[in-house]
Amino acid sequence: MLQVKRIEKDPLQKRLEITNWILLAVLIAGSLLLCSARFSLGIILGGLISVVNFHWLYHNLRNVFKGEMNRLRSAVMRSYFIRLAVTVVSLFGIIAGDIADVIGLVIGLSVVVLTIILTTVLTLLGTDLKSVPMR
Repeated sequence: MLQVKRIEKDPLQKRLEITNWILLAVLIAGSLLLCSARFSLGIILGGLISVVNFHWLYHNLRNVFKGEMNRLRSAVMRSYFIRLAVTVVSLFGIIAGDIADVIGLVIGLSVVVLTIILTTVLTLLGTDLKSVPMR
């Protein structure tokens, strides 16, 4: 039987993934309370595209670095273009079909960037996300 060696995720990667989902949930909850359903749908769709794209990137790079180094460049480029094409088609469908509010979509697409900024600021301040008081 083939033994698969499982690689543990870096604690920072785990923190980013969890914070992505928490931030997306907070944005969705806030938009559902304060904004229209169309705006909230934009945040939901944009956030899902952003978080799934980030997760897909992590898995692609992890798989590439486990493989042969001479195939590294072509594998990274191939997966990059597939991810880009899926993202472009998704965004085109949402925008051209006038499915969701574009501003909400942009806010949703910013979830990963906001998470990285938040994590960086909290790390530089010496604060762990677990120790931030809940109000």
